[in-house]
Amino acid sequence: MLVSDGLPPPARTHAMAAIILGLVLAVLDGTIVNLALPGIARDLNATAAQAVWVVNGYQLATLALLLPLATLGDRIGYRRVYFAGVAVFTAASLACLLSGSLWALALARVVQGMGAAGIMSVNTALVRQIYPKAMLGRGVAINSLTVAGASVAGPTVAAAILSVAPWPALFVLNIPLGLLVIFLGYRVLPHNPAPTPEHPAPAAPAPLDVLLNIAMFSLVFLGADLLGARHGAAGGSLAQGLGLLGAGLLLGAFYLRRQWHQPAPLMPIDLLRIPLFRLSIGTSVCAFAAQMLAFIALPFLLLDGLGRSHLAAGLLITAWPLAIVVVAPIAGRLIGRFHNGLLGGIGLALMALGLGLLAALPAVPSDADIVWRMLLCGAGFGLFQSPNNHTIVTSAPPRRSGAASGMLGTARLTGQTLGAVLLAGIFSLLGAQDGRGAVVALALAAGFAAAAGLLSLLRVRHAG
Repeated sequence: MLVSDGLPPPARTHAMAAIILGLVLAVLDGTIVNLALPGIARDLNATAAQAVWVVNGYQLATLALLLPLATLGDRIGYRRVYFAGVAVFTAASLACLLSGSLWALALARVVQGMGAAGIMSVNTALVRQIYPKAMLGRGVAINSLTVAGASVAGPTVAAAILSVAPWPALFVLNIPLGLLVIFLGYRVLPHNPAPTPEHPAPAAPAPLDVLLNIAMFSLVFLGADLLGARHGAAGGSLAQGLGLLGAGLLLGAFYLRRQWHQPAPLMPIDLLRIPLFRLSIGTSVCAFAAQMLAFIALPFLLLDGLGRSHLAAGLLITAWPLAIVVVAPIAGRLIGRFHNGLLGGIGLALMALGLGLLAALPAVPSDADIVWRMLLCGAGFGLFQSPNNHTIVTSAPPRRSGAASGMLGTARLTGQTLGAVLLAGIFSLLGAQDGRGAVVALALAAGFAAAAGLLSLLRVRHAG
């Protein structure tokens, strides 16, 4: 289906159903396995450190391939990349289900992450084609709400499945749901506009640039992981982590120099030269770093610092995503009525305030004291995310929608990795058992949210 300004309502509904379902599968599987790692290690005769690669393999493959597959979408069509991603993801889920050893499972998870990269790299570009310009804010809000909800739902969904079935059941539903995504979207997901002399198809990236992109993100991720909470930040792990991180940054400098003068680079430097785009990406990285700091720190604060039970802690934290669910659609309707930078700045100020108040909780807080602070954080994040994503999507030329979509996902994963590494450093210095480290992490998260808010407000200068 070729489209000039969005799809008609029936096709739009079916297309968005395919986008939402595929995005839920890709984002959810990034965290759904975490809770099952002890059981996986036990059943497959592996150590805990080895079992972590069931998670790491997925995340690393996704992060490393987002930009190459986004560029491929600009070149051959977003729907092709999306359907290929769903097909690979579904087949890899079957391989995960049938895995008989840890390394077979880890390899299947790497392939599954490659499929997830295909889904996440172009989903926002497809939303831009599915919705008319006047309604794009609504589509971006639905997309943002899906990512936010799926990001925090993994442990809950995993707990529900593992309470009635062994860990392979975590991959069972991916197979029929993946086939359903292809069925729903095959007839209605739009094709890219045909190339014209004025807007030719982008040139294929050099194989060396693709390899450099994968190597850069891989080294940075592995270095960050060695500095992270899973391995500790002491002894050899610290030196190895810093070495890998430094190697990744040096390789990245060489890679970016190669990309600098290309008209449609794999790493979209051309888009980062646009002030609105650059500020929005920076805002996203800081905001997701704040969110990740808080999401990992809060269980330690509630369980160890405040003595809440696991059930009580889970229910209290649920207030955050519930607020996102309520506020994100409202934020989508406000896009176009108010400047996106202003909406994002207000939302991030609320988030920073909520995080600061969580860090300053009284010694013996009531559940109500915790819940209203959680609601403030979630409402602020919900108000920020949709307008910020809308700016990222619309500030890029239509022919570079795939690159913008890939950068949106890359910024989210980069911010989350940064938050996890910073939290590991805090816990290694202050400990995690008495809640002190969690309080410092929440205060730092408030600082990141405030910095993101300032970046968002700077975008108001570039209105129009």
